[in-house]
Amino acid sequence: MGSRMTGRTVIITGGASGIGLGISKGLAAEGANVVIADLNLAAAESAASELTKAGGVAVAAQVDVTDRSAVVKGIELAVKTFGKLDCYFNNAGYNKPMKFLDVTEENFNAIMRVNALAVFVGTQEAAKQFIRQGTGGKIVNTASIAGRTGFSSFAPYSASKAAVISITQAAARSLAEHNITVNAFSPGVVETPLWDKLDKDLEEIGEGDKGFDSMASGILLGRPAQPADIAPTALFLASSDSDYVTGQTMAIDGGMILV
Repeated sequence: MGSRMTGRTVIITGGASGIGLGISKGLAAEGANVVIADLNLAAAESAASELTKAGGVAVAAQVDVTDRSAVVKGIELAVKTFGKLDCYFNNAGYNKPMKFLDVTEENFNAIMRVNALAVFVGTQEAAKQFIRQGTGGKIVNTASIAGRTGFSSFAPYSASKAAVISITQAAARSLAEHNITVNAFSPGVVETPLWDKLDKDLEEIGEGDKGFDSMASGILLGRPAQPADIAPTALFLASSDSDYVTGQTMAIDGGMILV
């Protein structure tokens, strides 16, 4: 167990699986008090139990990130349990691939609501808590390489992740006076349960050739990422090591998108 995050309380939305779980494990291993906020309470409780058994400190919270009142309750739980909040990860995400000309308002709005609006709301509510505390704080958002370049079957998703990058920059400018840093990271192709679902979705719309294996083939380092590959950058952005970094989006894609 490390000590870079000892005494710091962190909320990770979507923290029960995939990238979020990898971040949760990495932060717990460095001594953080971890609040796993997830729509799936059973999965969150299981993840918190796993971290606790490994020697970490973790609790679960059921949070619908599209519901401001639920977001507030999650923050209140963290503060009640651990005394304060130090870092908030807007990590929960959603995607449902559709061919560009088939995208519906329902599809577009559902993706934007989870991936963009919820990031905005989470950023607002975390910042309000930091300001009440007078402590400053850190907000870290999960963007994507899709926010840097649009993918034809992921058009609403790409738009939502571009929004995350812009929200990150706007929030960094707005909150710097309160000693709150706001940054993001952009994963590339990460081997998680989400990608298994995306592959099936792509096959259903006749674009199975644009799935995981196809996208991973363009990675310079020759392999897709694992959640553990994301955790070190997340830890950097959550820790005091990044105190002079704000408004930035860091790519973690193995050299897939060079911009």
